[in-house]
Parts: sequence; C-alpha cells; structure tokens
Amino acid sequence: MKSWICITCGLVIQTFFLVFVYGQEIEPRNYAVVPKNMNLVALGYSVSHGNVVADPTAYIQGLVITTSAVSVVYLHTFSFFKKLVKIQVTQPFVFMNGIAKVNDKDTAGVRTGFSDARIRIGINLLGSPAMAMKDFQRFREETVLGVSVVFSVPVGQYYTDKRINIGSNRWGIKPEFGFSKRQGAWYFETYAGVWFFTPNNQFLDTSTVKTNPLLSFQGHICYYFKKGTWISVNGGYIAGSLTTLDGAPRNDNQSNFRMGASLSFPITRKQSLKFLFNTSLSTRAGPNYTAISAIYQYSWF
Repeated sequence: MKSWICITCGLVIQTFFLVFVYGQEIEPRNYAVVPKNMNLVALGYSVSHGNVVADPTAYIQGLVITTSAVSVVYLHTFSFFKKLVKIQVTQPFVFMNGIAKVNDKDTAGVRTGFSDARIRIGINLLGSPAMAMKDFQRFREETVLGVSVVFSVPVGQYYTDKRINIGSNRWGIKPEFGFSKRQGAWYFETYAGVWFFTPNNQFLDTSTVKTNPLLSFQGHICYYFKKGTWISVNGGYIAGSLTTLDGAPRNDNQSNFRMGASLSFPITRKQSLKFLFNTSLSTRAGPNYTAISAIYQYSWF
C-alpha cells in the first residue's frame, strides 16, 4: 500500500500558470521512477498575478494581469524497449483580466478561453527500467538519466487584432535532458532544455513576430516523509528569446530567475493533492508574476 501511495503522490503534473510564458514553469519529479501501464488524470486550479514592463516599441507599459486557470491533465506510462516512457497531455482553460497603458492611455481588458495545449513525451534512458507494480515495490531508485520533448500546440484563443491574447498563435517545441539522484529521504534533480518557436504571422493582423530560442534550466531538492508525503524547493532560470517584429529586433532578451516550493500528500491509495507556489526573483524582460496552484490527482492501472 505504501508503494501505491508513493506513486500517486510522486507522479508529475505540470500546470502552466501563465499561458504565454515558455520556460517559466518549475515542477519537480519529471523523471521520477514509476510503474509501467499507469494512468493518471488530474484537475488543477492556479492563480497568478503580476506585471510586465514591455519593450517601448510595443507601446504597452505597466501591464498587470490576474489569471485563473483550470487545467485537465492525462498521463500514461508504458514500456518501450524495456525503458519507461511517459506521455502527458495538458489543456488549460483561462480567465484573464488586466490593466495597462497603451500609447500613454489607461486601458483594461478581459479574456476567457482555452489556452495552448501541451504534449510531453519523455523516456528514462538509465536507472529507470519499465517495471510492473510487483517489481516496482522492490525497486530502489538511485540515479536516473532521461530525455523528453514538449510540444506547445497553438489551439488557444487568439485575436489577430489584439496585443494581449491567451493563445500564442505559434508552435513551440522543447527538447530537454534530465538528471535525478535519490539518497535516502532526499531527492535531487536538474533539467536543461531549449524552446524553439515557429513565427507568429498574424500579430496585429499583418505583422510577423519571430522568436529566438529560449534556454531553460531547473533544479529541485525534495524530501520524502513517511506514507508518501513530500516537499520540495524549486528553482528555475531562463535566458534568450529575443524577438523581432517585422524584422526589427526588440529589447526583450530574457534573463530571469524564479523560485518556488511544492507539497504533495495522499488522500487515499489512488488519490492525492499537490500545492505549488512560485515567484519571480529577478526579471530582465518578460513575465514577472507570482503563482499559486492546487492539483487533485487520481491514478489507476
């Protein structure tokens, strides 16, 4: 029973707090060992609030946005050449309102709708064989090396005549490398990845925005208590993502730090709750916000 509880609490669900933020999510245990043939559904609710000091060429200053997002997630694990594979699909629905200055005039707006979906496919290459539950219960996790790729699918609401949108109107893809180490009750991990983007050819109807690659790094320190409860301290750094508007570069190259914390605990053998908090420590350009999230998870074979 303890093994089942640990699985339920340990599976990773990524809830994306601000829908036009790439690389800003910091979530522990993406490459943790779990049994094969696992299914998990989750319902997450997050609230974020913050401001963006945009490049002056965008004619938007002092942007303050409050976002509430409800996310539905499905995750499945299986064996591929005896390696553990995880596939995860996330679809948020967003309620967003904000204020800003456009051309030195105060303005406000509201958006409600689906944001871009995300699909994550990951495989643990070393230290994480694909195991049935009976074998997993005897397995001791130590060092794990894994890789994954995340796709951002542009299905979100997008108005071609608006500067602020829920969807991004472009594809994103992030290959990532992950490393984790379990030592007793402690669990350490780090990820490194790069976001690549397709152009948005419908910015304000006729303009084209192109975005350079965005480097993304994460580090996590987790501590496990008895009966499946764990806490973690999380950190993230992103760099790059300089954009051009119709060929003209904008002063929006990012170099941003974030910190956060997570708490996960079981409700029953198949159910758990997770709470997450993260905030900006240093923001050169781009989103600067604080987010809180609660996630309910249910797993089965």
